[in-house]
Amino acid sequence: MEILTALLNSIKNDAPVRSVLIGLHWTVVCSRGCGMAATLAPHESHGHARVREAGRLQRSSARELAEYALSGDTLEASIGVAAINSLLEVDESNAEEINASRVLIERGRGRKVALVGRFHFIPELRCSASHLWVIEQHALPEEHPADAAWEILPQAEIIAITGSALANHTLDGLLATCRPGSTVMLLGPSTPLSPILFDFGLDILSGTRVVDEAAVLRTVGQGASFRQVEGVKLLTIARQGM
Repeated sequence: MEILTALLNSIKNDAPVRSVLIGLHWTVVCSRGCGMAATLAPHESHGHARVREAGRLQRSSARELAEYALSGDTLEASIGVAAINSLLEVDESNAEEINASRVLIERGRGRKVALVGRFHFIPELRCSASHLWVIEQHALPEEHPADAAWEILPQAEIIAITGSALANHTLDGLLATCRPGSTVMLLGPSTPLSPILFDFGLDILSGTRVVDEAAVLRTVGQGASFRQVEGVKLLTIARQGM
């Protein structure tokens, strides 16, 4: 969890937690800003899995909640990643407002692409790439299981990894497997828009910035898929020279 530790160490200014919302698909923490992450709920019966201090999370500081990102419980880790994102100060002067799918489809045109995670734009990406591997924990017939990443990623020229890999603690290992010289993207609302990630082999960060907190809380709280979430803009930051 070297990447998470580096992100936590980069946070210099704490802030009070104003609200925490764990929606069906997305978790939101509002502190200095408003941060999102995918909701990774453990597959356990009701009453077995539990979040520390549930109902009192707003009494913690955002920095204290950010430490939850290191938890072995994926739901707690989701809260932690959202808290990290709520504290990051994003330099939007270096960002482009563009959907990650457009970036990936253009950069992957005619090239071998590996996508870690299932995204709605897969059919379009499959038409653009010369070859597309989709790696997913619960793989469908045309997809590959998570343990196939170690064989597939060294073959890919363009690699896109879901930001959820931060919360399930697989990102460090996935990056270590990527082919040298490949272009590697982290994408999705969980993605911290922090240049620190470029030090770990990432080239492109495609995430979200909340611009209307009330709209995000309303739609996420009503079970919105990402395309239904209101109040966000999509930002992409590329490593210098990319």
